[in-house]
Parts: sequence; C-alpha cells; structure tokens
Amino acid sequence: MPRTTYSVASRKRRKKIIKAAKGYFGKRKNVYTVAKNAVEKGMAYSYIHRKQKKRNFRKLWILRINAAARLNGMSYSTFMGAFNKSGMVMNRKVLADLAMNHPEAFKAVVDQLKK
Repeated sequence: MPRTTYSVASRKRRKKIIKAAKGYFGKRKNVYTVAKNAVEKGMAYSYIHRKQKKRNFRKLWILRINAAARLNGMSYSTFMGAFNKSGMVMNRKVLADLAMNHPEAFKAVVDQLKK
C-alpha cells in the first residue's frame, strides 16, 4: 500500500496564508513562517479595530454635534438632554450630518428645543 502524503493540503494551506500576506514588505510576503505570523497579527488587529471603529465614529459625531450646538448657544449635554425630552427621533449620526452639511436645519432643531 502506498504512503499517503498531504502535500496538496499543505500547499493549499500555505498558499492561503501567502495570498493573505499580499502587499506586505520584505520576507513577510513570501516566507511562509514570517508571513503566517504577520497575517495572524493583522487578523488580531482587524478584529480589535472593528470594535474601535464604532467607538471612534460615536466620538466624532459627539464632537460635531457639540461644536454645532455651541455655535447656536447650547452645550452638548443641555442639547442632548432637551433633545431626548422632546421626543424627536434622530440618532447622533444623523444629527452630526445635519450639523456638518445642513447648519440651517440643525439651527432649526436647536430653536425648536429652546422653546
């Protein structure tokens, strides 16, 4: 009975790692053991940063809303407090977009809250 080899499966596994390392610099792109470490590290970073992306966008939206609210004579906390009590239904992403791209619409919202 002939011996079985796993060369097909091994090559497939290695090619998958090398393909994932495309664009890396130096040995990280073509030496399997180095590429494997680089790809694993990259995957860990991408997992972490998918979570951080959500936090970073929320921070950005809050900054933009705060800046626009202060231009209209309100702080962020008083604006959001009044906004939540008013019963208007918009999230921070939409409010930040209004603040950046449609300042007159954001001013109308602020004026509505001041009443």
